[in-house]
Amino acid sequence: MAKIAIIETGGKQYVVTDGSVLKVEKLAGSYKPGDKISFDKVLLTDDGAKVAVGKPYLTGAKVSAELIEEGRNPTVTVIRYREKSRSFKKNGHRQPHFKVRITALP
Repeated sequence: MAKIAIIETGGKQYVVTDGSVLKVEKLAGSYKPGDKISFDKVLLTDDGAKVAVGKPYLTGAKVSAELIEEGRNPTVTVIRYREKSRSFKKNGHRQPHFKVRITALP
């Protein structure tokens, strides 16, 4: 069985394995493609023989990743319509994200 870990970043939880690629919320700070990122909010690790569960996080456990690209999600259109006056406001939003590749698990 492959080693897995559950990490938390951007208010979301992700199940990761070594070499997996995922899109996460943009992190604070300035990063360029190729930079190393470490996630220290590790909730669970499993190596096939032993499972470690944090309360809520594991102390000393870090998951390393490499930034592949920085991008933005497709546009989400938000429309606010006011009844009887026939008026509306239309806005769009593109959420920024990072695409990362997991390089090392604890």
